Amino acid sequence: MQSGLDPQDRQARAREAAARAAVERVTPDLALGLGSGRAVWKVIELLGARAPRRAVAASSLTEERLRAAGIEPLALDDAGRIDLVIDGADEVDPALGLIKGGGGAHLREKLLVRAADRFVVVAETEKKVSRLGETRGVPVEIVRFGWTRTRDRLLELVPRAELRRSGDGEPFVTDNGNWILDCEIPPAGDIGALAAAIKAEVGVVEHGLFLGLADEALLGTPDGDVERIAA
Repeated sequence: MQSGLDPQDRQARAREAAARAAVERVTPDLALGLGSGRAVWKVIELLGARAPRRAVAASSLTEERLRAAGIEPLALDDAGRIDLVIDGADEVDPALGLIKGGGGAHLREKLLVRAADRFVVVAETEKKVSRLGETRGVPVEIVRFGWTRTRDRLLELVPRAELRRSGDGEPFVTDNGNWILDCEIPPAGDIGALAAAIKAEVGVVEHGLFLGLADEALLGTPDGDVERIAA
C-alpha cells in the first residue's frame, strides 16, 4: 500500500488508475463524449493512439484539452448519437447515484449523458459514499434574475443554499452564463423526490444529482487497482 504518499499524490495515482481503465473502453471509431474535471483530463492525456478524431466536450476547459491532444471538439448538435460518455463525479453511491458539478459543468454534462448510449464514471475510491450529500452539497445552476427569490424557495427544500463565488469574490459564472447555488442535502428523505422538487422550482436550470444515468463506475485506488460498480 502506498501509505507514504501525500494526499494529492494518492489522489493522482487513483485518478490515473481509473482513467487507464476507462481508456480501455475507447476505440478510434467510437463516437465519444467527455465531461469535465481532472479525471476526464487524465483520460484525454492517456488516450494516445486510441483517440477518436473528434469528440464532444461538456465544457470550454475540456475543449481546450482536446485541441491540445489533437482531437477536434465537436458540437453536441452536430454529433448525432454518442456511443460513450466518460465523466468524473464528486460522489458515487452504491446504486451509481452521483453528485456532479464541482467544476460547474453539470448542465452540459447531463445534456451529454442524455444523448449517449453508455455513461462511464471515472473517479477515486474516496468518492464513494453510502448516501449522497455526505461530503459535499449538490450544485444547482440558476438564472441570475431574481436569484435571491430562487434561493429562498430552495431553502424550503434544503438546509442551506450558498451562492458559489470565484477566487476574486465575484459570483461564479458557468459556461452558460448562469450562477450556482451549492445546496446541502438533508440527512434523511428520498433523494429522488428532492431532485424532482429542486428541478421544478422556477429559476432553476439544472442540478447536479445524476440518478439512474450511469452504467458503470471505475474507481481507482492509490495502489493502481480499480473497483468497478455496474448498474
